[in-house]
Amino acid sequence: MARLPYFVRNGVHVVDRSFDGMKPVQFIRAVAIASLLAMMIAFLATAQSQSSEKKLVWKSVAFAIVKFNDEAPKSWNIYHTEKKGLLLVHLWKRYLLVDMKEQEAYEIDPQTVKLHGEGVEWSTADKPDQPIETPDWKTRDVGSVQLVRFRLGKDGHVLELQIPLLINGKPAY
Repeated sequence: MARLPYFVRNGVHVVDRSFDGMKPVQFIRAVAIASLLAMMIAFLATAQSQSSEKKLVWKSVAFAIVKFNDEAPKSWNIYHTEKKGLLLVHLWKRYLLVDMKEQEAYEIDPQTVKLHGEGVEWSTADKPDQPIETPDWKTRDVGSVQLVRFRLGKDGHVLELQIPLLINGKPAY
C-alpha cells in the first residue's frame, strides 16, 4: 500500500504527523536551504547598509564666495551633494561641514577627504559627534545670493559664505 500523508480509514480522517509526510532527509535538506536563504538575505542587507555609507562625491559650488575675517582666503572651495543644506568648505588645509538647516559646523579630518576630479569624496558617516561652537550665526538673502556668516568658536574667526540662489529665491545647494 502506498504511503499517503493524509488518507481516510473506516470513515475517519487519519493524518501522518511525522514531519508532515516528509522523510527526515527531505526535512534536513529543506532546513538547510532555508538557512542558506536566510544567510544570503542577511549578507545582502549588510552589503546594502555598507553601500549607503559609501563615500559621496561632492561637487564644487559654482559662483560661491568665501570670506575669512572679511578677506578672501588664498585657497578655498565649497562643495555640495544632492542633499540640500549641507556644504563641505575647504579652507586652506582644513575642511568644515556646514549644516545650513541646523546652523552647525563640524571640523572634518582632511585625511578622510579624497580628491575626485573636480570634486571630492567624503562620507557623512565620518562626521564628528560634536559640532564646533558657532555663535553669531546669521543667514540672510542678499539679492541673488544667500549670505551665511558665523564665528568659529566663542572669540574665533568669522567665516562668511555667499551661496548662489535660484531664480525663485530658494537655495540652489
